[in-house]
Amino acid sequence: MLNTRQASQLLRYRWTAFAIVGLAYVLSFFHRFAPAAISADLQQTFHASAAELGALAATYFYVYMAMQIPTGILVDTMGPRRVVAIGGVIGGVGSLLFGMADTLAVASVGRLLIGLGVSVTFIAMLKLNAAWFHDRHFATMTGVTILLGNVGSLLAAAPLAWVLAYYSWRTVFEAVGVFSLLLALLAWLLVRNNPGEANLPSLRELDGKAAHPPHSGHWYDGLLIVLKNRATWPGLWVNMGLAGTLFAFGGLWAVPYLRDVYGMDRAAATSHTTLLLAGFAIGAFFIGTLSDRIGRRKPVMIVGALAYCLCWVPLLLGLPMSGVASYGLFLLMGLCAPSFTLSWSCAKEVNPPALSGMATSVVNVGGFLGTAILQPLVGWAIDQAHAVRADAPLGLADYQAGIAILAGFSLLGLLGTLFIRETYCRYVESGKPD
Repeated sequence: MLNTRQASQLLRYRWTAFAIVGLAYVLSFFHRFAPAAISADLQQTFHASAAELGALAATYFYVYMAMQIPTGILVDTMGPRRVVAIGGVIGGVGSLLFGMADTLAVASVGRLLIGLGVSVTFIAMLKLNAAWFHDRHFATMTGVTILLGNVGSLLAAAPLAWVLAYYSWRTVFEAVGVFSLLLALLAWLLVRNNPGEANLPSLRELDGKAAHPPHSGHWYDGLLIVLKNRATWPGLWVNMGLAGTLFAFGGLWAVPYLRDVYGMDRAAATSHTTLLLAGFAIGAFFIGTLSDRIGRRKPVMIVGALAYCLCWVPLLLGLPMSGVASYGLFLLMGLCAPSFTLSWSCAKEVNPPALSGMATSVVNVGGFLGTAILQPLVGWAIDQAHAVRADAPLGLADYQAGIAILAGFSLLGLLGTLFIRETYCRYVESGKPD
């Protein structure tokens, strides 16, 4: 049992870490979705085609994807505190460079540095959640984390469009860069990797259980354990199909699609993406809570993925929709898509606890690999379709191939959920629940 002073320390260190790294995660979501709101500005500033715009936006996802497994290794060895602080500096410099860029090449370098810097925050956040909260609350806290992170995606939609009426996109990204540097300093000074660093017992010890043993071998051996575990891999495909399509669409192509197919202005289109991302935030929280409450992972994932796949049908067909119907569709997509977030819990629960960073990072690769492929691929499909009718304005015929690609990838995610191992919300890496 904790005495009063220790209980106070536990709460203070827990929520300090959650708040600081959570704010860094907010910035990662802001950078992820901001190109949708400033797509017209970027095309005008850099005279970019749809494919070039897609490549610029996807630069973030290429490096984010490449950094997932290295991030898992780093947080399992160096600890999340150092990793978040270093990432904050890199991301802040990248945001400043992006805001000051005078060519598409320089903007791409800035975008790459942003992706490199913010790529570490989520896996670090999961590692901190695993250390500072009870195992039985992990999916719920993952949902809370997504809910918090999506504040950034919401800020990157309608609020950003409003700010752009008064300030240039350059000013916005320069200000965000300065804030990122401030968070890096706070992470270095105030975050603790686990209760042991604050001379406090672990959460498992408070439950009367033995603390999870540390990994005794080299990090390379731990990574091989995760990679050789067949139960790790289905989550990657779930992330690729569900997260990849959501991020590619909501982060870049939703606003142009609504503008060119349904004739919406930027304010109306970004209001739809705001609702999409708000639904994603709310859905992530309730899906994680529901899963923890019923003690099941797989059924929740399958139902959510199926409903999300069906949401692509009206967009693919360009069906006429009233304002209520279109807003409802985007909200439903947002509520159902985060079923993929349970794949992180499953990846953690089918691998040794000391390797939770590596396990979650492996499956997290899928979402960013999918987005990195889809953003430029959809742009290329739009350019190819429009090339045969270049004299006509962009319309449904130009976007259908791109939407069909997104719908196909979402089906891949649904298929992946069928192969997820049910963990019943407990560690099962030893072959039986912990």
